[in-house]
Amino acid sequence: MRRSAIFILFVLSALPALAGAPDQSHRPTERPVAVLQLALTLTPQQSLRPVARPDILGAAVIPVALNPVGFERWVDTFQGRALRAGISHQTLQATLGRVSYLPDVIERDRNQSEFTKTLWDYLDTAVSDTRIRNGRAALQEHAQVLTQIERVYGVPKEIVVAVWGLESAYGSFRGSTNTLSALATLAYDGRRGAFFEAELINALKIIDAGDTSPRNMQGSWAGAMGHTQFMPSSFLQYAVDFTGDGRRDIWGNNPSDALASTANYLRRHGWQPGAPWGMEVRLPQGFDYSQTGERTRKSAAEWTRAGVRTLSGYAVPDHGPASILAPAGAGRTAFVIYQNFQVIERYNPADAYVIAVGHLADRIAGGPEIQGSWPRGDRALARDERRELQRRLRDAGFNPGIIDGKIGPRTLEAVRAYQRASGAVVDGYVSLALLEKLRR
Repeated sequence: MRRSAIFILFVLSALPALAGAPDQSHRPTERPVAVLQLALTLTPQQSLRPVARPDILGAAVIPVALNPVGFERWVDTFQGRALRAGISHQTLQATLGRVSYLPDVIERDRNQSEFTKTLWDYLDTAVSDTRIRNGRAALQEHAQVLTQIERVYGVPKEIVVAVWGLESAYGSFRGSTNTLSALATLAYDGRRGAFFEAELINALKIIDAGDTSPRNMQGSWAGAMGHTQFMPSSFLQYAVDFTGDGRRDIWGNNPSDALASTANYLRRHGWQPGAPWGMEVRLPQGFDYSQTGERTRKSAAEWTRAGVRTLSGYAVPDHGPASILAPAGAGRTAFVIYQNFQVIERYNPADAYVIAVGHLADRIAGGPEIQGSWPRGDRALARDERRELQRRLRDAGFNPGIIDGKIGPRTLEAVRAYQRASGAVVDGYVSLALLEKLRR
């Protein structure tokens, strides 16, 4: 596990509801990026949906062929592989003849620009007044089924609604791209063909099982589907028929199956009923910030002895081993996080996303705004600046690992070592000020 206090960087396409419709009624082995300078590039096997990563962020637009000669030939050869994977002739006849190449999908996959936001700017959108208000309305409208879901799976209804709000704006932005065509296009012409071919086979298995029709199977350009944006592989493992109609329908206007499937996903990944995801805390003067980050886990009693307190001044609640996050560096907003934080990370490993889900759920339930401060005058480092930071750390004798612009555990270790050697607070906070200090 890894974490420290630095900026969040994220690719907006990874959060389609926020990128495409900000503020309407409104996305883990050892993860390669750390709190909080995150490229939301998820490991497909560990995420509900993939995040298409550009090989060169911000590269010039690459023209995409409208009718590649080899696509139909690829579909023909794929049919044999699908048959060997157990897909029925009937399903293949009903689907593959209607699959089409989608050049806009490849263009989006190849030409994503790098957009950066700080955590506080992201939260301004993710947990806006509009999103909170619409979340409360969704909670009230679906109160009966959400109460039943909470009773069955032990996941608070506010958490389920918060995921729904961030993934599809409470069902308003589920995606309208044909999933089979998107996956076939990416399998044929994408950079991760084997992954998307496997997801295409999984999508065909869903149709084989009768959960939906090829026409109704729609979602994002990268293959994520429904109210809470499941990839086909995650659907097969975790989707449930909560309505009892014989189908696991995450696409339709009734969100019951999708919301229950999300709760099932979280419970199956270790959600602890009755425990919070985390909470905001106050750190004492002289706190040892080198102890922040998910790699350091202590008991509530240990954190309390170190001077950590809730916002009301009480001891840290005991919900098992806990870590302290200080995502904006020393003297700013801080959180104590528990196992359920890591569970939400299985849905999306970016700390920005996890904090947004947790805080949005708290606000929907009537909780307060974040009380700590943010360094709003700071900005996130661009990719070239992060590479420069790594090079300068290396040249100063602090090994950051590969010079790739990704602020992972090795880079954070180098940052902390540099801070320690230079007499600075060892909080791992990556900022423009840190880069400028290295430039001197």
